[in-house]
Amino acid sequence: MNVADSFWLSALLKVAFILGLFFVVPLVGGYLEHKVMARMQHRRGPVEAGPFGSLQLVADGIKFIQKEDIIPAAADKWVFSLAPGVALVPAMLIFLVVPLGPGVWAEDLELGLFYALAISSITVLGILMGGWASANKFSLIGGMRAAGQLIAYELPLFLAAVAVAVQAGTLSLVGIVEAQSTFMIAGTDINVWFVFPQILGFGIFFLAAMAELSRPPFDMPIADSELVFGYMTEYTGIKYAMYMLTEYAGMITMSALMVVLYLGGWQLLPGVPLPGCDGAGGLFDCGVLGTLGGVAITLGKVLLLVFVFVWARVAYPRLREDQLQRMAWLVLIPLSLVNLAAVAVLKVVL
Repeated sequence: MNVADSFWLSALLKVAFILGLFFVVPLVGGYLEHKVMARMQHRRGPVEAGPFGSLQLVADGIKFIQKEDIIPAAADKWVFSLAPGVALVPAMLIFLVVPLGPGVWAEDLELGLFYALAISSITVLGILMGGWASANKFSLIGGMRAAGQLIAYELPLFLAAVAVAVQAGTLSLVGIVEAQSTFMIAGTDINVWFVFPQILGFGIFFLAAMAELSRPPFDMPIADSELVFGYMTEYTGIKYAMYMLTEYAGMITMSALMVVLYLGGWQLLPGVPLPGCDGAGGLFDCGVLGTLGGVAITLGKVLLLVFVFVWARVAYPRLREDQLQRMAWLVLIPLSLVNLAAVAVLKVVL
């Protein structure tokens, strides 16, 4: 096989890897949300489509494809049509750098953390485009709220992530996972994940991630009691489904980033390596069972965080817009600066 053939084969496998993750894992997260919310509200949830309702989202997707695609007469048709894709594609591309297990990733970029955070910011452009192009005042207000929310909560999100990069000494997501496998409490031989020394940063990142995704109780860009359905009010059919898939995919990618940054990635417990791992970092260097076990551990942690996202949606009422902005500017940003300064000082001193 020549160089060109190997390049295209590698590219094809990476595309298949990303698409497989994107269209499978978010569906699992969506199913988990349906069932968890139902149990918390004393309902059964989906039960008809597939075993225990497991194919409900697939059935919903088929239904959305069959629905009429309506574009308002006053809308900017090109921008209106492009907006869901602009929101969806960045959520897909984050999977390019997320390591799921030893050797299981599409690309190990040296600036992987920077890439993931930067590309996640593009999604809000799709939301803003959809809100503006809909020629609907409720949609426009929802889009503007999303833009203001992004500006407010990206700062604490980025600052919390930078503190992890400072502690790990790298921006590579794979490097951050490996750094946690060798990170010891000062003066001891006790290995811990970054969530323990940076519990404040983890909390900041989690709250900011919920706000970035407009997940309740930070769902002011949708706010159905005020804005009908916010920036998605005029969308129907497959375009509406793309926006919903973006939300579920974003929930998975943000959970995956938290697992990589704070929860040791594919490590089951701090200081406990996967069976047979030699540390080379290649696919199946831990053996087939070790590699599959690492992927299962990562996905298990991701779904556990998704459960917390769903629990927060059920348990807490929506914030007012002024409360949402006050929390970002007066609470989370100052705390994230304190957290970053403390990590930098301790990194130098210790």
